[in-house]
Amino acid sequence: MIEPAYRTESTVTEDGALNLRGLPFQAGEALEVILIRRARGEGSRGEVESLRGSVLRYDDPTTPVAEEDWELGG
Repeated sequence: MIEPAYRTESTVTEDGALNLRGLPFQAGEALEVILIRRARGEGSRGEVESLRGSVLRYDDPTTPVAEEDWELGG
């Protein structure tokens, strides 16, 4: 089972540190951290960004959708 991702934003301090508080993980839990620099001009939440985190679960995310709408040529 793939664990859901948790997204947050932070700013690097003058001394190069990154502070994250209020994380939904237990003390001592091992985490993988991936840092991505924000593109310039991404300050406010756009339409796509406003949807981030709105999906609560996926039911069979790898199941094909609308297979019956495709026709095989022959």
